Amino acid sequence: MSRLNSLVDSGVAVAEVALAPLTTYKFGGPARWFVAADDAATVGESIEAALEDAVPYLIVGRGSNLVVSDRGFDGLVVRLGGSFASATVAESGVVSAGAAMPLPKLARLCAKHGRGGLEFLVAVPGSVGGAVRMNAGCHGSETGEWLLRIEVYRPDHGLVMIERSEMEMTYRHNSLPAQDVVLTAQFKTEDRPRDESEEIMRSITQWRKEHQPGGTFNAGSVFKNPEGTSAGWLIDSLGLKGFQVGGAKVSERHANFFEASPAAKAQDVYDLVWQIRQRVAAATGVRLEPEIRFAGEFEEPSPHDHAKEPAGRFNAEAADDAREAEQT
Repeated sequence: MSRLNSLVDSGVAVAEVALAPLTTYKFGGPARWFVAADDAATVGESIEAALEDAVPYLIVGRGSNLVVSDRGFDGLVVRLGGSFASATVAESGVVSAGAAMPLPKLARLCAKHGRGGLEFLVAVPGSVGGAVRMNAGCHGSETGEWLLRIEVYRPDHGLVMIERSEMEMTYRHNSLPAQDVVLTAQFKTEDRPRDESEEIMRSITQWRKEHQPGGTFNAGSVFKNPEGTSAGWLIDSLGLKGFQVGGAKVSERHANFFEASPAAKAQDVYDLVWQIRQRVAAATGVRLEPEIRFAGEFEEPSPHDHAKEPAGRFNAEAADDAREAEQT
């Protein structure tokens, strides 16, 4: 018997668990094995079991930048909970947060304690672990600017503490080894009256409501911003707002957000990403890099699989306000 199946028998893991409810897109198939981990020991036991069985593993936070294949994920999915979903603010101003702590909740907790700097996180619909892993940021700030250190579970090593100075953190990138699982993080903050922090967060939230789609199934920003420009601006400049593949389409409000209908499939989003990348590259020479993650197996589009509509012609004036609207 495999180690993962043994974990199922012991109640640590569960087989064939639906992942759709754990993502903001609300579609995708099940995980072959699933573990809800409330402590580091369970994380370690689960990861080592997956490695011994030679199956892939995936750490899921709030599912805000994740697209799970319609076929599901043929491996282990670990979702952190318990103490990993909480945070504390010390008198020194150092904030200690679990990897599953929601970022908007963290921003408001800091404000409540009169600590500033992390207000921008109120607009990021993810968790601390994902923010560290991708150096999440918006409105002129990034996670790496405030990060002090993290604790990870490293396969075959156990718990490892890593200082910020040991990591290279650039735009939407962290040099952290892919196999490391972020468990906790510590951040510095600065003195700031609560009302000032709350006003900053209100301003950010209002900006988001005015410029980005709300009340829809989406995964936030789809592509990373190329150097010197923005993904949303490039897509908009080609007249691709509203462009649709199956049940997925480019948002009419913000071109770097892809919305899904209730009947959409994960493959629709995958195909739409492929189409947009092809069209932008053909028209501008820029190869967009996805910010969202795809988990599981997807059908690869044919090189000749193009939509019936011709690719748009690049027009810098067509989206003169989109560059300002692209903040993530």
